[in-house]
Amino acid sequence: MRTRSFLIPFAVAVLLLGMGASAFAQGRAPTAADKATEAKPVPRPQPTREQRLEQLFGLLKQAPSEQVAQAVEARIEAMMLQSGSDTADLLIVRARSMIDAKDYDLSLQLLDSLIEIAPDFTEAYAQRATVHYLKKDLYAAIADLRVVVAREPRHFTALAGLGVILNDIGEKKNALEAFRRAVALHPHIKQIPELLKRLEIEVEGREI
Repeated sequence: MRTRSFLIPFAVAVLLLGMGASAFAQGRAPTAADKATEAKPVPRPQPTREQRLEQLFGLLKQAPSEQVAQAVEARIEAMMLQSGSDTADLLIVRARSMIDAKDYDLSLQLLDSLIEIAPDFTEAYAQRATVHYLKKDLYAAIADLRVVVAREPRHFTALAGLGVILNDIGEKKNALEAFRRAVALHPHIKQIPELLKRLEIEVEGREI
């Protein structure tokens, strides 16, 4: 009888050991390691570049004032200038500084080199279009701007610039379309709403 009574608690102990994982799941006392794990907050996934841009473009379209729109515009442009490559970012900063210094030839050389090493960097084409325009090479500017809007249809600055150049060379209807697209994206964009109104009258006439 003693042997039998001894085996009963022993069998229970073996059973409990075999159920260790289940007992843990069902509420055993947590260890310090468990508490440390539970205390760590689950990190939220960071929004992608595209998600951040999409949010900014939404804010830009609904901006209640010109001041707010300009602040959002600056954030969008800053993101557009980020290529993901330190070398490309350095080249575009130098090219822009040369544009400010009116050294258009050097700026063009830098942008040509940038596009060779980073052909997918859309903003490099936008900046080169600016240089072409300043050098009065309008058709080269149009070519680069068309690359920009094909890759990034929300690029309101490129659309506005394209509209200005198309208007200058007499392509009024295409200029009107470009202005409309720019204003739809950025209702407070500088000067373009006024140019759009004048061009609508010129192309489509006054409403009676």
